[in-house]
Amino acid sequence: MKASCSADLFDPQTTMDSDFSPRGKEGAGSSGDISFSFAFDNDLFSDRVLRIEIMSGPPENKSDGDGCSSILDWARNRKRRREEIKKENAAELALYREEHILSCNQPDTEEGVAYENPDEEAVAMIEEDSPPSGDEAAQSDDSSWSMDCSTVLKVKDIHISSPILAAKSPFFYKLFSNGMQESQQRNITIRINASEEGAFMELLGFIYRGALSTTTPPALLDVLMAADKFEVASCMRHCCRLLRNLPMTPESALLYLELPSNVLIADAVQPLTDAAKQYLATRFKDISKYQEEVLNLPLAGIEAIFCSDDLQVASEDNVYELLLRWARAHYPKLEERREVLGSRLGRLIRFPFMTCRKLKKVLTCNDFDHDLASKVVLEALFFKAETPHRQRTLASEDSPTNKRFVERAYKYRPVKVVEFEQPYQQCVVYLDLKKAECENLLPGGRIYSQAFHLGGQGFFLSAHCNMDQQSAFHCFGLFLGMQEKGSVSFAVDYEFAARTKVTGEFVSKYKGNYTFTGGKAVGYRNLFAIPWSNFIAEDSLFFIDGILHLRAELTIRKQHKICRQFQYVGATISPRNSSGELSSVTRLVHGGLDSGSISNGPGLGVQLSIPLHLSD
Repeated sequence: MKASCSADLFDPQTTMDSDFSPRGKEGAGSSGDISFSFAFDNDLFSDRVLRIEIMSGPPENKSDGDGCSSILDWARNRKRRREEIKKENAAELALYREEHILSCNQPDTEEGVAYENPDEEAVAMIEEDSPPSGDEAAQSDDSSWSMDCSTVLKVKDIHISSPILAAKSPFFYKLFSNGMQESQQRNITIRINASEEGAFMELLGFIYRGALSTTTPPALLDVLMAADKFEVASCMRHCCRLLRNLPMTPESALLYLELPSNVLIADAVQPLTDAAKQYLATRFKDISKYQEEVLNLPLAGIEAIFCSDDLQVASEDNVYELLLRWARAHYPKLEERREVLGSRLGRLIRFPFMTCRKLKKVLTCNDFDHDLASKVVLEALFFKAETPHRQRTLASEDSPTNKRFVERAYKYRPVKVVEFEQPYQQCVVYLDLKKAECENLLPGGRIYSQAFHLGGQGFFLSAHCNMDQQSAFHCFGLFLGMQEKGSVSFAVDYEFAARTKVTGEFVSKYKGNYTFTGGKAVGYRNLFAIPWSNFIAEDSLFFIDGILHLRAELTIRKQHKICRQFQYVGATISPRNSSGELSSVTRLVHGGLDSGSISNGPGLGVQLSIPLHLSD
């Protein structure tokens, strides 16, 4: 049902959309205190007679809610019926092509199926007060809506008030005021399938009473579909509110998102679909815990999860890999996969927050259309080159359905990297942390950056809340680590700096040199040499507009190797003592404000004494 047809003269939308309307929790209707239950099927307050012809249909054309005790049963019934109807429609189309017969008096689809055709409209027929003659009856049968395999099971006559129905439903409004002579007749006939009878009677009752007698999820979904068919927006909103108040499950949330498209676009259903999307996004927030389950979800579920800003994922690179993996599993044909990636999944990937290494792979990925891949990669690179202020502006301009410039809550924080090859291999890494992120580190949390590369090796930064072992208070620490990769080791000069409010410039906080091997890390336990309370205070010198700006410079210089790649600068070496015994190489590593004797942990004074056998 289109939004333009959702007008309800007795039911303002502002009242309908509220979950806290005075009567909402009691199951009362959405029409406020107005009730016309006294007029329902009462000839004293009615100006017309609605004849409802209940038609039979094939056995499979039962209501989706018939015999269902749960949302899952309703979904299974609906899926089975859709598959059967597709087969029937294909068979009918083949028969039509073979016989080349087209009857303008027959509908294109079998009207006995109430809900499966999104474009299907309710069919009504105006009858004269006096019965037609035999010839007229035959002619009427030819021109009226009918089904080859259906017969009238029973007929219900209900006295109705056309103003009440017209005020609630644009369908009935048009039926009673289309300007044709038939619209002035007293008797009106509507034919519905037997599967619709219960839902349609509930709908009529709602129009008069503003309430539903049914509360089970399957029955509510049937009424929702009938309300959409007859354009009763207030009933659709009421059904959606009741469904939202029921416990949500992954099955029910997916079902709400996979309702027919004509139902989904209705404004009345938007709160229900929004709630379903929020449920799925929260339920599968930590992708690493539910990866296999997520990969088995349908497209609607994937879109609900990956459009979330709060998705807990290592990096946007992981989002790209997961969505590509899902597309390959669900769309094995390349053309179909390219279509869904270009039209649906591509907009879920926030390419500007992917690493440059991964963006290079996007350009050569055969699953993406080449022109699309070039466009998104170029856009991402331009965004990375923008100033932080301009990046925030672009993010604020994004629409709710396209958040390509909005940063997620990544487990590994994005970094900006500037690389140099000459005169040394060097990179400058910028890491920005929000104050709220830093506050959550207390008492022993950690934040890791995304990986960056130098000299063919992967490195990362990690921010810690540490306990200063000398002064026994919490403090902010920054560390540099190398990813595990073989047994390669090499020396790196590094420097940590932070931007301050005083000058707005980066101020160096610590310099050092370390010989890295895979999985090792080095850094400074108390980067700012102040307690945690001073670091996080409102007047902290290190948060500018709520952002902590950190910088790390890494440089690989030519190594001076002495036995097993250990490098000692300024050490005193004595090959042999007077007794001819092995001597030792001793060096005091200064990592803190002053030297100490604690033997573990980067950023503290560490005494190293390693025996070496040196040739004369």
